Amino acid sequence: MLKRPQEEESDNNGTKKLKARLTYPCILGKDKVTGKFIFPAITKDDVMNARLFLKNNDLKTFLEYFLPVEVNSIYIYFMIKLLGFDVKDKELFMALNSNITSNKERSTSIEVSAVQAKVEHEGELTDPLEKKHAVKLIKDLQKAINKVLSTRLRLPNFNTIDHFTATLRNAKKILVLTGAGVSTSLGIPDFRSSEGFYSKIRHLGLEDPQDVFNLDIFLQDPSVFYNIAHMVLPPENMYSPLHSFIKMLQDKGKLLRNYTQNIDNLESYAGIDPDKLVQCHGSFATASCVTCHWQIPGEKIFDNIRNLELPLCPYCYQKRKQYFPMSNANNTIQTNANFNSPILKSYGVLKPDMTFFGEALPSRFHKTIRKDILECDLLICIGTSLKVAPVSEIVNMVPSHVPQILINRDMVTHAEFDLNLLGFCDDVASLVAKKCHWDIPHKKWQDLKKIDYNCTEIDIGTYKIKKQPRKKQQ
Repeated sequence: MLKRPQEEESDNNGTKKLKARLTYPCILGKDKVTGKFIFPAITKDDVMNARLFLKNNDLKTFLEYFLPVEVNSIYIYFMIKLLGFDVKDKELFMALNSNITSNKERSTSIEVSAVQAKVEHEGELTDPLEKKHAVKLIKDLQKAINKVLSTRLRLPNFNTIDHFTATLRNAKKILVLTGAGVSTSLGIPDFRSSEGFYSKIRHLGLEDPQDVFNLDIFLQDPSVFYNIAHMVLPPENMYSPLHSFIKMLQDKGKLLRNYTQNIDNLESYAGIDPDKLVQCHGSFATASCVTCHWQIPGEKIFDNIRNLELPLCPYCYQKRKQYFPMSNANNTIQTNANFNSPILKSYGVLKPDMTFFGEALPSRFHKTIRKDILECDLLICIGTSLKVAPVSEIVNMVPSHVPQILINRDMVTHAEFDLNLLGFCDDVASLVAKKCHWDIPHKKWQDLKKIDYNCTEIDIGTYKIKKQPRKKQQ
């Protein structure tokens, strides 16, 4: 016998699950004056229970359980909302809005109105929306269902910093996924924030700022990349306290692997062992000729990058001069080459061995991730918006029982982390290390360990971390 989602249950650890308020199948009432459908208020508990029910049952059972026998498009929209999503099509949203009341004060009359609605179900239930809108809603519901089925749900008993620190002390194979946010304290911009790298290069007139890292564009005209490469050139022999936090996990024998989306190679400066590091998108550590694939250490082309010069391969240089006889001698980006030549402008150009859009990820990523996701006992995502696949899919590849923590300045709404610690990465790392009574091997640690932090719970499993203001000396 199936249990109603609103019934209270306990898991294997005796922890009570959230109790939903709605009754099912849900029959929507109508406002007797306006004729609009009245939506019941959908709580987070309702959404969680609906998602749990969907993941634990087949689709047919799910739809039969939540919906009455006869439905119209408004009910399809209700199911989308119940799963925690909404429509994005403006025309469709306006059509729905004209048929649904948003008057929250009328929500108390839903049960009375539902009786009338039930009577209507015994006859023909007319659809207030056009057929094209109904088709869009069905597609949106399918997307919502697929998203729920492909996304993990939060653990019911893991939502505090104490839960995190206790697990951290006992963990033996921690998977750490890092993004640009771990390097911003060193003055290296992230990519997608309002002050990030992409916002700073919009003046170049590119249709998409990401095109500076597009392989096809680089091959056609490497000057697009080398005009801005100095802006993402990493500092040498520098690393943040967060990098040292990961080094500390390694020193304690807890780090399974650090998968980094960054190209700055700062993990190596912090002392992360090459075996423990996977640079998912490559890095500036090396550079290779796009023509003959001759490879050199990345720092060999740093001066070219700073001087806005195209770094050229010495083995391909003579042939390049034949193809582009009008090129100026110092190989600056502003060249007079014959760009009508059938030979690509990138002939003989050295390219940092970072993964551009359109390139396959390094084979090492695919080789290690299959094994690591099955072995890890804790996943920590730090300083990443998880917008770039396939790295962003790691959170859905890890077994659902493994705790997942986000340390980031902003929420990542398209993933379900058990714990969200929002703030500057260095601050959160310092707070966690202090709670574990660990020392971070960084030159700033003696100052950082003296700082106190405010931890404000803004939602279940979500905390805002800020430094406490220092008291003025009297």
